[in-house]
Amino acid sequence: MTTPSDRSPAPPSSPGRRPTRVDPRGPRFGAAVTSVLLLVTIALELQGAHTAALVLLAVLVVLFARGAFAGVGRHPWGLIFQRVVRPRLSPPDELEDAAAPTFAQGVGLLVTGVGLVLALVGVPHALAVSAAIAFLAAFLNAAFGLCLGCQLYVLLLRAGLVGGRSASGV
Repeated sequence: MTTPSDRSPAPPSSPGRRPTRVDPRGPRFGAAVTSVLLLVTIALELQGAHTAALVLLAVLVVLFARGAFAGVGRHPWGLIFQRVVRPRLSPPDELEDAAAPTFAQGVGLLVTGVGLVLALVGVPHALAVSAAIAFLAAFLNAAFGLCLGCQLYVLLLRAGLVGGRSASGV
């Protein structure tokens, strides 16, 4: 359910605080950029450029960590969206809670982080498989607005396993 405050532009966030509401087009923009980088990672790995693929996956792990711990509004793609893309767009119809896309960044961190660790210890195809799983999730978000990590967040929130609000507050 959308409240009137959901339709207002995002309030400016102070430097020390995460934004609690975000333009939903921002995480989709970030998912599009991430999709491209994950696709490049997969292509590099399949072409035998294992070291380059490993470095790119490590960069993506760091980016997912930034999004998971600092929030999507302070993620590099979120900052680019806020400063370069959003000023060229009309105001969003509504804003969304930043908690779900931030949680989704944590899921991306887990998937790519496990793949990176397994690749570093020599597990065959771990890098390509983890990048492919992350690509699928990022692509679904970018192309169709279906955020798998956000859906998982809502399920866990309703089960009372994450978040500070009760399930009835969803």
